Amino acid sequence: MLLLWADPALAASPQTANTGTAISVVDDQGRTIALERPAQRVIALYGAFNEILDGLGRAGLIKARTDADRLPPGIAQLPVIGTHMRPNIEAVLAQRPDLVLQLAGRKEASLPVEALRKHGLTVAVFHASTFAELFSVIRRVGVLTGSEPQAEAMVRGLEARLAMVDSRLSALPERPSVFFEVRSPNMLAAGQAGLVAEIIRRAGGVNCVADTAKFARLSEEEVIRLAPAAYLIQRGPMNPAPLPLTQRPRLRAIPAAATGRAWFVDEQKYSRPGPRNVDAVEELAGLLHPEIKSPPTGRATNKTQAKHKDKQ
Repeated sequence: MLLLWADPALAASPQTANTGTAISVVDDQGRTIALERPAQRVIALYGAFNEILDGLGRAGLIKARTDADRLPPGIAQLPVIGTHMRPNIEAVLAQRPDLVLQLAGRKEASLPVEALRKHGLTVAVFHASTFAELFSVIRRVGVLTGSEPQAEAMVRGLEARLAMVDSRLSALPERPSVFFEVRSPNMLAAGQAGLVAEIIRRAGGVNCVADTAKFARLSEEEVIRLAPAAYLIQRGPMNPAPLPLTQRPRLRAIPAAATGRAWFVDEQKYSRPGPRNVDAVEELAGLLHPEIKSPPTGRATNKTQAKHKDKQ
């Protein structure tokens, strides 16, 4: 038996074992996920796993998708098995998957996991609230799909890109305060837990929301008091139709609005754990620190922004 162990001090480190063609990993519920051979038919109940599989060159293993998932583009024609929180159990079973992947999180996401397990399916549940945890997930998905070399290459490539951003930012003294809007109205902001906070930090910013939870409910008065130098407005399922700051009378005077440093960003790139979180770091570093010459691609919310950005 060959045991593959990373540093045991890291809770997110992959724990894997291979015996001939049989493979196993320990998921983030502490369950041993054992397969007689690498998975051949995979269903991801959380779309970021599809992007990971695609990055490993294993998009062909994906046999169905949830209603919201469109990436990689090749999965658009696959059968739809419901939503992330409420998959249709019969539809999943009809695809005969030998591996189902789910992201740990809200209680609602755990209910279909138990239902699928009762039907005899193998379901691995992973958690990713930091880059270290995300990279551990990629490695373990690599084991389960017979793609360990590809997973290691993917992780090393993503780590190298983060290191490049770190290098470019190392000599810059300024770390602007950043507010990340998860949802509005009924304002919900990114707190200190979760990947968004790490994306902000790795991009050379400081999350101005001190709440230690993943999300924080705030009033506009509190946002005014925080006076962020930069303001990110995610656009996506959680925040489908946000207004630019120029159309929010109470927030027009905050520094981010006054200086034109407010941008729309892609919710799935910033808030959904996956390989594109590194794209988010590179993008945000270019927005916060244009002097490092990293081409920004965020969507400006102010017409005074550079012409190559979409305008509102």
